Amino acid sequence: MATSRGDAGRRLSGTHTSGEVLDSEVVPSSLASIASILRVANDVEQERPRVAYLCRFYAFEKAHRLDPTSSGRGVRQFKTALLQRLEKDNASSLAQRVKRSDAKEIQYYYQQYYEKYVKALDKIDQSDRAKLAKAYQTAGVLFEVLCAVNKTEEVAPEIIALGEDVKEKKDIYAPYNILPLDAAGASQAIMQLPEIKAAVDALRNIRGLPFPAALEHQPNKSAEVDILDWLQQMFGFQKDSVANQREHLILVLGNSHVRNSQKSESTSSKLDDRALNEVFLKLFKNYKDWCKFLGRKSSLVLPEVPQEAQQRKLLYMGLFLLIWGEAANLRFMPECLCYIYHNMALELHGMLAGNVSFVTGEYIKPAYGGDEESFLRKVVTPIYDIIEKEARNNKNGTAPHSAWRNYDDLNEYFWSAECFRLGWPMRADADFFVPPARKIVKGTSGKRLSQRLNKTGFVEIRSFWHIFRSFDRMWTFFILALQVMIIISWSGTGSPSDIVRGDTLKQVSSIFITAAVLRFLQGVLDVIFSYKAYHSMRFTSTLRLFIKLVVSAAWVVVLSVLYVHTWESPRGLIGIIRRWLGHRWKNPSLYIAAVIVYVLPNVIGAFFFIFPAIRRWIENSNWRIIRFLLWWSQPRLYVGRGMHEGQFTLFKYTFFWVLLICSKLAFSYYVQINPLVKPTKNIMNTRNITYTWHEFFPNAKKNIGAVISVWVPVLLIYFMDTQLWYSVYSTLFGGISGAFRRLGEIRTLGMLRSRFQSLPETFNRNLVPKDRQASGEQEAFAKFAQLWNEVITSFREEDLISNKDMDLMLVPYSASNMNVKQWPPFLLASKIPVAIQMAEHARKKDGLQLSDDYMRSAVTECYSAFKLVLNTLIAPNTREKTVIDEVFEEVDKSINGNTLRLYFKMSALRALNDKFVTLIEHLLNPSPDSRHSVSVLLQDMYEVVSKDMIVEDLWEEIEERIASKENKTAVPVDPANRQIDLFDIKTIRYPPPDTPAWVEQIKRLHLLLTVKETAMDVPTNLEARRRLTFFTNSLFMKMPEAPPVRNMLSFSVLTPYYAEEIVFTKEQLHEENEDGVSILFYLQKIFPDEWDNFLERIDCESESDIGHNEQHTLELRKWASFRGQTLSRTVRGMMYYRRALELQAFLDMASSQEILEGYKVVANSSEEAKRSQRSLWAQLQAIADMKFTYVATCQSYGIQKRSSDTRATDILNLMIKHPSLRVAYIDEVEQREKDKIKKVYYSVLVKAVNKLDQVRCFFVYNLSLTRFWLQEIYRIKLPGPVKLGEGKPENQNHAIIFTRGEALQTIDMNQDNYLEEAFKMRNLLSEFRKNHGVRPPTILGVREHIFTGSVSSLAWFMSNQETSFVTIGQRVLANPLKVRFHYGHPDVFDRLFHITRGGISKASRVINLSEDIFAGFNSTLRQGNVTHHEYIQVGKGRDVGLNQISLFEAKVANGNGEQTLSRDVYRLGHRFDFFRMMSCYFTTVGFYYSTLLVVFTVYVFLYGRLYLAVSGMEKSLMQSADLNNDIPLQAALASQSLVQLGALMALPMVMELGLERGFRSAFSDFIVMQLQLAPVFFTFSLGTKTHYYGRTILHGGAKYRGTGRFFVVRHEKFAENYRLYSRSHFTKGLELLMLLIVYNVYGSSAKGTVAYLIVTFSMWFLVATWLFAPFLFNPSGFEWQKIVEDWEDWNKWINSKGGLGVSATKSWESWWEEEQEYLNHTGIEGRILEIILALRFFLYQYGLVYQLHVTGGSKSITIYGLSWLVIVAVLTVLKIVSMGRKRFSGDFQLMFRLLKALLFIGFLSIIVVLFVVVGLTVGDIFASILAFMPTGWALLLIFMASRPVIVKLGFWDSIRALARTYEFVMGLVLFAPVAVLAWFPFVSEFQTRLLFNQAFSRGLQISRILAGRKGKKSNQDKSTH
Repeated sequence: MATSRGDAGRRLSGTHTSGEVLDSEVVPSSLASIASILRVANDVEQERPRVAYLCRFYAFEKAHRLDPTSSGRGVRQFKTALLQRLEKDNASSLAQRVKRSDAKEIQYYYQQYYEKYVKALDKIDQSDRAKLAKAYQTAGVLFEVLCAVNKTEEVAPEIIALGEDVKEKKDIYAPYNILPLDAAGASQAIMQLPEIKAAVDALRNIRGLPFPAALEHQPNKSAEVDILDWLQQMFGFQKDSVANQREHLILVLGNSHVRNSQKSESTSSKLDDRALNEVFLKLFKNYKDWCKFLGRKSSLVLPEVPQEAQQRKLLYMGLFLLIWGEAANLRFMPECLCYIYHNMALELHGMLAGNVSFVTGEYIKPAYGGDEESFLRKVVTPIYDIIEKEARNNKNGTAPHSAWRNYDDLNEYFWSAECFRLGWPMRADADFFVPPARKIVKGTSGKRLSQRLNKTGFVEIRSFWHIFRSFDRMWTFFILALQVMIIISWSGTGSPSDIVRGDTLKQVSSIFITAAVLRFLQGVLDVIFSYKAYHSMRFTSTLRLFIKLVVSAAWVVVLSVLYVHTWESPRGLIGIIRRWLGHRWKNPSLYIAAVIVYVLPNVIGAFFFIFPAIRRWIENSNWRIIRFLLWWSQPRLYVGRGMHEGQFTLFKYTFFWVLLICSKLAFSYYVQINPLVKPTKNIMNTRNITYTWHEFFPNAKKNIGAVISVWVPVLLIYFMDTQLWYSVYSTLFGGISGAFRRLGEIRTLGMLRSRFQSLPETFNRNLVPKDRQASGEQEAFAKFAQLWNEVITSFREEDLISNKDMDLMLVPYSASNMNVKQWPPFLLASKIPVAIQMAEHARKKDGLQLSDDYMRSAVTECYSAFKLVLNTLIAPNTREKTVIDEVFEEVDKSINGNTLRLYFKMSALRALNDKFVTLIEHLLNPSPDSRHSVSVLLQDMYEVVSKDMIVEDLWEEIEERIASKENKTAVPVDPANRQIDLFDIKTIRYPPPDTPAWVEQIKRLHLLLTVKETAMDVPTNLEARRRLTFFTNSLFMKMPEAPPVRNMLSFSVLTPYYAEEIVFTKEQLHEENEDGVSILFYLQKIFPDEWDNFLERIDCESESDIGHNEQHTLELRKWASFRGQTLSRTVRGMMYYRRALELQAFLDMASSQEILEGYKVVANSSEEAKRSQRSLWAQLQAIADMKFTYVATCQSYGIQKRSSDTRATDILNLMIKHPSLRVAYIDEVEQREKDKIKKVYYSVLVKAVNKLDQVRCFFVYNLSLTRFWLQEIYRIKLPGPVKLGEGKPENQNHAIIFTRGEALQTIDMNQDNYLEEAFKMRNLLSEFRKNHGVRPPTILGVREHIFTGSVSSLAWFMSNQETSFVTIGQRVLANPLKVRFHYGHPDVFDRLFHITRGGISKASRVINLSEDIFAGFNSTLRQGNVTHHEYIQVGKGRDVGLNQISLFEAKVANGNGEQTLSRDVYRLGHRFDFFRMMSCYFTTVGFYYSTLLVVFTVYVFLYGRLYLAVSGMEKSLMQSADLNNDIPLQAALASQSLVQLGALMALPMVMELGLERGFRSAFSDFIVMQLQLAPVFFTFSLGTKTHYYGRTILHGGAKYRGTGRFFVVRHEKFAENYRLYSRSHFTKGLELLMLLIVYNVYGSSAKGTVAYLIVTFSMWFLVATWLFAPFLFNPSGFEWQKIVEDWEDWNKWINSKGGLGVSATKSWESWWEEEQEYLNHTGIEGRILEIILALRFFLYQYGLVYQLHVTGGSKSITIYGLSWLVIVAVLTVLKIVSMGRKRFSGDFQLMFRLLKALLFIGFLSIIVVLFVVVGLTVGDIFASILAFMPTGWALLLIFMASRPVIVKLGFWDSIRALARTYEFVMGLVLFAPVAVLAWFPFVSEFQTRLLFNQAFSRGLQISRILAGRKGKKSNQDKSTH
């Protein structure tokens, strides 16, 4: 007990300079109300310990009252710790008490506190709301404690008066998010914005609203009451929810107002009606469409008076937002919200109409009343409860989809007018609310009241038939095209022109029958798959299904009968049918007429396809006649209507697909189909086949088995290779499109330099608003310089460049006195030395010709700077000043007259330059001691100029002019002293004035004069180069004009976070793996230049200098974290948006003089100046707050705080670093209800604030022990736990209510952003208002840069693959194909569009595993428009190790499997036109189905060849039909090989790299990738995709797979790799290996032919890859010591027993049980399918037993029967051993050993007898292994699928033993080659070079040596002790 108390005390304690402080953060949730008391105690402890003690004592008493039995979680431990603290502090605090009693003590302190803080601050400055807030809140808590302490003593009346005053005023200073809407916040800069004032005034127009009587009698309170307060009173919304939506609505209206107001400079104080209408129409577009769809009149009734109409619109908008804000999980059901809103808006209209109750005389309240939280309890919670019950019924995602209703099912209930049967108030007994467990609800009379609804509209059933059902038009087209090609090839000469021949044309016309059959199949599937939805379907919908089925069946019969009668003397199948039907109806015109009628709907559809505008109008129409006509073609749905694009867009993607289909069909005909006809005829005509096994059908005609074996692989590739053609054409179209978009125009530093001069103009054109563009060139360049310098500074902050690089790249911030355009020094580097050299060697008559503009600019600037320096150093009104003025005047005159070389000798220029450089160095480091040296330098320079440079005649003229000027002065100069006195110390102003502008200018001048060729490579960092070249290139790309920041669309960024890394800890950075490699070491080797830059930034020489310096350690942690995939990196990147907006607002708002002075003057102004609300800085902050919000939705932050998790501190530090960052989290609070503790859930928004602001704050400490406060802004109660479906979308959904603005960018926490890209955000947001087709954009796609490519070779492959997808892939999807969806972040959503249509993702469990793409599906189905833009990019991290990549690809494949079953894909497949449907298929689920077909082709080919080889058919056919020269089969397998080796990825990858980096670089990278075994990676990935996609469709099991997103520098154990890849790769690889071996041994065409090697090479490669790639890409995978450890670990794992609580990583048995888990949930259909698939393994045994010599060539079926005796014998032995182990291994060990010995002796005896008597050979033994091993595996699979039966029979232990044997053998087969290779040390070194870059590889080798030495030393130490 003592130990637990100590732990609790430590857990509940914080750290502070004064000692131990009880941390209020860890107060149990059920005692949350005492947290504020403990915070005050902590705050006053140093000043008054006794008062702090009394506060804690009162907190203890209150805690005991709240939970007297201590039943809440953690309450007992907390009370114990608090009581211990009280006992400890009692005596010491009592000794420090000032007054006689505790009551007097706290009264005295309370009066002191009031006078010192509350009263004093109230008098001094009411604008400092932070101090006042803290004072009032603390005083309120102290007064509460005071009242509790003074129970026995009377409190002075004046103190009570003070308490009442505090109580009244403390509510004024409410916590706020962005807008301080209370009285104290009126002076804030953001509240002074006219648009905010207009929106606030509009909301506060409550004139005419019927207030409740309770509120009407409080005039003072109603002074600040607004429309939302009235809605809260009437409908019972939560207070914080109202505050949240009030700010939300004001910001949306304000932003719209400032754009729509005609007076943009001085916005009107009245809310613009156009702004109101814009928001109003957007919010209610979906609601109005819903009403129109259901034939209901909208509840949006507006009065005719304009003023009243504005108020009414605001009421409607406020009501909707309040409903949406508290809807919780109901937000995923937009039409459910429409239903709720429809009824509540009707009530609102009724109340505004003045309906009064005759009983009470008060205004009628809504149906659910207006008491506190009534909307949540009575409206949201009942619907939430049914969602929660349905979600519980999915059994954690393992139940079939048809067994429960997901979000879509529940929402689609409201797509029918029958939803109004729910009524209002909603009937609790309605069918909608019937829980899953109850099928029928009956009343007391036994009458059925309601029945539970099943699935609505669509049922997700696990079947591959969904591929056909969703895309039936495509499959029908390909099947009919195949039929036509086969008919033409078979019936004539093989020429396509044969189609015009009569008989051929007649045969081709049979395709209509095929089409009818396929249509009938579609009808059958619709009927079967909709079975579970019949109860919820309309009668008309069900009727339509069955009528379509009957009609399609009728068409099959009619067309077949009529077609048969078109032939005169048919043969074959047609002849048989003709004889069966009789000889009537010989007229072929009947068939033609039937065909015309049959295809008429298709002709009409083609007409509407050509005119999409008509199609859109028809689908959106509500006319009854049109609805009736559409009823037959497609079911009437709320979504999927009117999705057709414009005419030009239609032409573009039609042209794309026509070209592709023509190419595909031509290739298929001439290469695959036509050449295969002749070999097929030869096979069919071959007679006298000699079989080598027992043939059941020896007299079968046409050799159908051989024909199937030859044709099926070709046909599979025929259906697959469209994916390959899509890759080719998308690469071509994407490349052309990218070239036209000007991608890659600037891709090197040389290109950047050549076009840098045009950058300021381009910047001014694209990134500066038109009405803010600079009037003069100097101002325009100054604006560009501000932005450019901020970018370069961000590079330095990120350690991408060094200090020197930064100096070389910066443009002077301050306005220069020189009238010269000052380019960055890196452009001008080496120009001065070259110019001097040119001047020295140029001939006098040629003049001085500078080679380029940069050299001219450098020379001009240096000359101007030379004059500036001398003029600054020389005192005015001196002879020295006269001399230099005369010299410069002469030089200027010579330059203008082009006579410089006539009067000046350039040979002395270098000497002058050297002297000047020395002078500049003195100016760089000024010191009074150098004054004499400077004087001497100036004299030397004077001598060089006067004696060596200027020609003698000219110098004499200059001296005469100087002398004449001196004669005019009052004091003549002695001629003898003229030269001696020049540049004396007295005439020099040194050191010069130390201003920032001067220092900057001198540093720049020194760089120009001294830096030579080294600057040509600046910046040296590759990432800095990439970012600079992309940014500058993007400025030349087409983008919308930038609006002023004030007028731009406002936006939010939302980042979901669960429990990933935020900032690496010091321990994580230095923790070494078994190779001695730490994360820090890894990063130092991967980013060596950035490590050096980091050390330079923190002023350290090496890592050892960092030492124990806390600040340096923190910087080190940040440096490492910013190179990982951490939340801190993401937050830093996203906060660049705010930094960019502040600078852009400055450029918009600042005067010309302020711009010339520079942004740094404003940014670096004093804190006092920044606090002034009228300062420019405050205005910039206000504009940034208006336009940008960042919310990190840290779901578990509340739990992390209470558990003292370091992540909570890291999150707090992020908020401190970025004050505008907001964190939303789910807070679980325990509350007592009726003697029970119940969990209550809240959505909470917090921010970090100044330590003075204590409003609803938590007291915390950062790493430097400086106090900060975590302020709670909003706390909104939820109906229950948030997570009912997939976690990430639920996490986003709870926090989306805290986002603001019209746009929303969704960002994952593995993403990054760049400052230079953030400057283009307002351009991107302007795309929402641009024309992108018939519909405005709803999702703006943004390209990504994969920043993890440098980590390893695998990361490089993944990076290139992902880059091609997010660039060229999505470019083609968006234009021309128009099927881009949402593939994850960082797309930008039209926020108002999506919050009214279900949100930014879907969340149903399992089916929406890939939640992101469903947002794109949903947006498209709801008439959205998804675009893609490549002038802006966001960084993204990807997985970098093979296991991480495989888990990620498994998740994506699982997601695509679920998409295949989903209603969204089905509806897209049916609602898109034909070509857009093709685009949708091949870019979503079709890609994965094609990969599955590739692998399936390999299986079909090899099993077909196995059948031919072991049956003997191949040998017979080789003589008549040349199977070796099967060109179509070779072409098909070549296509398969291309896909297998990654051609689908490689083609677009090479094209995109070529566009952006040059094709030479692209091809070299491609070759290097091949050398680094990229084909191995892609082939291995093929197996991952195939396995998880296929298994998901067949059995389910899709789930989120966390990859860790960590650096992969550790070695994965062999057992770990086996567990991960056993079923997906190893078993399949071994199966294919056996197929290849058997075919090689027994196949006739396989012996010694080149064709065999060509055909099977890719298969051998696939086998080797699937078996050994995990070990090849495993760090240290071939190091001998690791191999030994892996073997020991493997043996331990596979021999370990399983059991309850034993994890799969510890025991093979537990893992084996987990691997079979999918069979427990798959259902009877899945089990049967598994058994059927397992039957293929029996072919080995059946074929090979007849090849044994022991059979003597017999072909009797008895041979096969006898072979099963071997199987039975083995199973019997296993059973005996299993039983023996159970019965004898414990007590009769000797008996068990004897039993095993007898079995072994018996086995040897049988083998000997077979060798001696029957003639068994060694070859027979190996053949038997090949025959019986697959059979045993097949039996295993069958037994596992039949587990319930096997368990009942008692054979399960034997099956497990057999399975363990197989697993051990497989592991041995895999391990042996790896172990052999590990013997050779060079293999391990080669592997390291293959996986990592050279620096890390070398470092890793050194680390291993050191680790070995350490290990050796430690062993020696152990031995000595």
